[in-house]
Amino acid sequence: MNKSFSILAVVLSTLLITPTVTAATSEVEWKDYKSYRDIDSGDEGRKSFRERTFKNFEKHFAKMAESLPEDQVLKIVVTDVDLAGDTNAAGINRTRILKDLYFPRMNFSYQLVDANGKEIKADTVVVKDMNFMRKSNLKYRNQSLSYEKRMLDEWFEETFADLIVKK
Repeated sequence: MNKSFSILAVVLSTLLITPTVTAATSEVEWKDYKSYRDIDSGDEGRKSFRERTFKNFEKHFAKMAESLPEDQVLKIVVTDVDLAGDTNAAGINRTRILKDLYFPRMNFSYQLVDANGKEIKADTVVVKDMNFMRKSNLKYRNQSLSYEKRMLDEWFEETFADLIVKK
């Protein structure tokens, strides 16, 4: 009993003494979303699909930002989204059909700023993955927006390779 208590005390004290690592955060703005190329589910209401899709992307940007140094903010202004696949090709049922021809694309500007608001890195980009169906997608295979998330991961890792903090 004494030995178990000692082990528990050591584990708890280690957890309490270990410094908390904070990470960068993200902010996403959806500019003029009504003019986006393809933000349509097909058979689901446009508003609910759009809101769910935007929230999903915002969570993904936040997850990517966590690998950047603390006290930095990744600001994203999205100007266009074209999801993988197409809903117009399906006829009357309007389900999303995936073909090589309908690759995912996202246009946005980004700005990475430090705690004082000083710009570290910024650009306006068009991120697309014309080979989205030829790549392994195991990481996101059971998630919505899997092709888009992988595309954004590749952009992020290439763009911020020198800033990513290994945890």
